[in-house]
Formats: sequence, C-alpha cells, structure tokens
Amino acid sequence: MAEMTGASIHPEIGHSWAADCRQFGMRLLRGTGQVTFLPRASTGLLFTVALFAAGWQYGLYGLGGTAVGTAGAWLLGVDEERLAQGMEGFNSCLVGVSGAVLLGPDRLSTVLVALLGCGAATVLTAAAGRAFGAWGLPALTLPFCTVATAITLARPAGPVTAPAADGAGPVRLADAARGFLVGFGQVFLLPHWYVGAFVLAGLLAAGARVAAVACLGNAAGLATAWALGMSADRIADGLGGYNGVLVALALCGVFLDARWRTLPYALAGAVVATAAAPAFGATAFTWPFVLTTLVFLAAARSFPRLTAAP
Repeated sequence: MAEMTGASIHPEIGHSWAADCRQFGMRLLRGTGQVTFLPRASTGLLFTVALFAAGWQYGLYGLGGTAVGTAGAWLLGVDEERLAQGMEGFNSCLVGVSGAVLLGPDRLSTVLVALLGCGAATVLTAAAGRAFGAWGLPALTLPFCTVATAITLARPAGPVTAPAADGAGPVRLADAARGFLVGFGQVFLLPHWYVGAFVLAGLLAAGARVAAVACLGNAAGLATAWALGMSADRIADGLGGYNGVLVALALCGVFLDARWRTLPYALAGAVVATAAAPAFGATAFTWPFVLTTLVFLAAARSFPRLTAAP
C-alpha cells in the first residue's frame, strides 16, 4: 500500500515541478520582451538569442538578471499579474547586461555588482511605480538607468567619456544602414548589427505594425542625429536611433492608442529624445527615452485626440 501511495504521489510532484519551471521560463521570456513593452514569449526568445549572439556571457547576464529580478519580486510578494507579464524582469535584464558591458563580463566582481544591481532595480521599480503611479505614469526603464549610471560613476576607472564628435562628416549609405540595424541592438547596449537583426526579428514576431513603428522611430532618430552633426562613426554604432525606437513604441501603441494622429506625435518624441541625448554624455543609457516619454505622456492628457491605449 505504501508503495502504491508513493507511486501515485511522485508523478504529481514531478508534474507540478515541471509546470512551475515552465511557468518561470515563460515569465523570463516575457520579462526580456518587456524591454520593448512586449510581453510575448516569442519576442523574448528572439531577444535572448540576440544577447547570446553578442557572446554567451551577455546572454547569461541578461537572462540571469531577468531571473534575479523576477524571483526577487516573487519572494517579496509582488502582484502575480505583474510577474506573469514579465513586468519585474526587464529592468533587471538591462542591469545585468549593462554590468557586463561596463565592467567586463569575465570578472567575479561584475557578477556581484550585477546581482546587487538587480536587487536594487527591484526596489527602485517598486518605489518608482508608487511615485509615478500617483500621476498615472509608468516607471519605464528609470530603475535600470539609475543603477547603470551609478555603476558607471563608481567604476574604478572613473566615468567613461563619450568619443568626441567629428562634425557632420560624410555619412555614407553604408553607415546609415549599419546604424539602423545596430540601433536596435543598442536597446541592449550591444553595438552589433547581428544583435540588432535579432531584436528586429523579435519586434516582427509581435506584429508588423509594432515593427513598423519601431523602424520609423529608429529612422527619425538617425535623421535627427545626422542633422545635428553626429559623426559617421557614432551613427554607424547605432547611437542615433535606439532612443527613438523606444519612444516611438511607447507613444504609439503601448501607452497611447495606435492611430494616425498618434504616430506623428510619437515620431516627434523620437526626435526630441535624440536631440536631448548628448546632454547626458557617457551616461545617456535610456535616460532620453524615459524623460521624453514621461513628458509626452503627461502632455497627451491635454490633447483630447490622443487617447490612452486600452
């Protein structure tokens, strides 16, 4: 009888364990997809592939960061719906990748800093959510920006300095084409065209409209960067477009309804974010996107023809 009872229990335990692992895995993928506000497992999977394409270390830091943020929020009792939609993982994902980029992925100290940073991002996410929630505004990637800026300023070598601009210069079509793809990769701080290609594929997995809005935001950012005299090298490194990608997505389809009136508003935001980026120097990260989006979302309440997304 004891053997029969044990045999009947063990399959249930195994099934429950497998279901929990599957659920956690889906939350990790959705958390990675939430970097661009897309809680889709297919998008998150392609974004994860993009990170591993840059190097297995970056993939592990990104996936590990998402896991730490999600698990930490679960342990602290965060709402189940937020966990299921990956809302507690994307800032930690970016913190993990930024630690590897800023400090080098092969150091034990980087792992420790990344772990602490992910924990700090979880706390900051909750704090920012409370603060901005009072005005009905999202925290976006503000927790990641705060932690990444702190890491940059505290790193032993001192703050990194942005390369000097060479003036407008002859920006070739090849520079613009490479910068367009790399701009998607720069959302994860990774300046590689093949990373950007996988990120774009992840956006396409979420739908043609989503990808089109992201591409238009990228193009608007690139055009603005060129008009303001960004050097060909920096344009080719995608530094002109990535904030535009995020702003356009946020203002056309995520926080504001995707309508023909909303798209010009979103592209105007992409232009403003790109123009503001040099003011942040080497610690820009996604600060231009965060501040521009918050201003444009607050202003949208005064424009009756711009409606909030359902």
